[in-house]
Amino acid sequence: MVWTVRKAATAALAVTLAATIWGAALGLVPSPAKAEPVIDITKGVVEPMPIAIPVFGGGSPTDNQLGAEIARVIAADLERSGLFAPVEERAFIQQGITSDMLPRFQDWRLINAQALVAGSVKPGAGGKYSVEFRLWDVFGGAEMFSNSYTFTQDIWRRAAHIAADDIYKRITGEDGYFDTRIVYIAESGPKDNRQKRLAIMDQDGENHQFLTNGADLVLTPRFSPAAQDITYMSYYGNKPRVYLFSITTGQQEVLGDFPGMTFAPRYSPDGNSVIMSLAQGGNTDIYVMDVRTRRSQRLTDHPAIDTSPSYSPDGSRIVFNSDRGGEQQLYIMGADGSGVTRVSKGQGRYATPVWSPRGDLIAFTRMYQGSFYIGVMRPDGSGERMLSQGWLVEGPTWAPNGRVLAFYTQDQRGRAQLHSIDLTGHNERVLKTPMDGSDPAWSPLLSKQ
Repeated sequence: MVWTVRKAATAALAVTLAATIWGAALGLVPSPAKAEPVIDITKGVVEPMPIAIPVFGGGSPTDNQLGAEIARVIAADLERSGLFAPVEERAFIQQGITSDMLPRFQDWRLINAQALVAGSVKPGAGGKYSVEFRLWDVFGGAEMFSNSYTFTQDIWRRAAHIAADDIYKRITGEDGYFDTRIVYIAESGPKDNRQKRLAIMDQDGENHQFLTNGADLVLTPRFSPAAQDITYMSYYGNKPRVYLFSITTGQQEVLGDFPGMTFAPRYSPDGNSVIMSLAQGGNTDIYVMDVRTRRSQRLTDHPAIDTSPSYSPDGSRIVFNSDRGGEQQLYIMGADGSGVTRVSKGQGRYATPVWSPRGDLIAFTRMYQGSFYIGVMRPDGSGERMLSQGWLVEGPTWAPNGRVLAFYTQDQRGRAQLHSIDLTGHNERVLKTPMDGSDPAWSPLLSKQ
């Protein structure tokens, strides 16, 4: 896909946002006249911004249908974020608007749209299409942003997701997370005999495919930083080992020839290493292996169970959980295993920590008084907040913008389901999967790879 950006020179004011989100609920700051619409994510009023996204006009009926689908995907992406409320099409007064037309702003103000996305889809040479859109500030009566992409019809959904990311970033000031994929464990069968397959899909549940056939149990898949490889644990041949899987070729290979069980793998930020746990002789420690040379290094040496390691974004530190203090808690150490320090301070047990892509937070699972929680804390353990609670909620994973988390729930019948939630604890949603799902992992933003 090829895309070019054209920033409007007529925007009235620059978007200003406060980036601090601790203890905050997302909210809306109404736009005064002659000012662009702004979403302020530090306020406590949960009120998404009304945005109008008409059909992207084309020429032929086929082009119009493609334009309608692109507009629908953009609207669905923005609506799922909880920050936007797409205006229903039946409310539109001005009809047939395209990227080449000046909006009748009064018509859009009457239906309370604060922002308008007007687009066009046009066929090009070699079976390619071009899509162009303009983002308008309705109350300010000015263009905020414009963009255009060239794409082949088989990847039109990616063009829509990238457009949604552009709109999200222009209004919120943060990167979007719509042009991404999620890898997870697809589950089927009775509670006591579950078949678990590695599966991958777009973040909205589309383009779903299975990566393994279910003959062997698989767990804890994690993307590489380039989003082209996955590391996971498999019981292939009844031997629990960490594997690497190439999404491009479909090839999989065992990582290392350790004498015991290896599990809980995760890539380093540069993609050159995989960190994991090794259990042998009744002890579990954390090791790191260079995926090119296959050289390994032991990072912890303690009679406790040390597992679920996750690097900080700069690769300098590692968070993990350990029962070395008598109960399962979160610890941070240097990338070389030095300076182990406990950071979790609450009661109960802590597990599955994962560092935010921003570096400002660590997400985790907490078990306390018979309930499970998904929570976040600062790397020093302060500011702990619970975002979701359930009979079993587990396994958080960050969207690449560090504002949204995915995780999974399980009920007492063993049915598992993927969910997402934002950092305010609002806007919890079920992620669409064709069957039960667990152990999600969010990819980096594909358009930045």
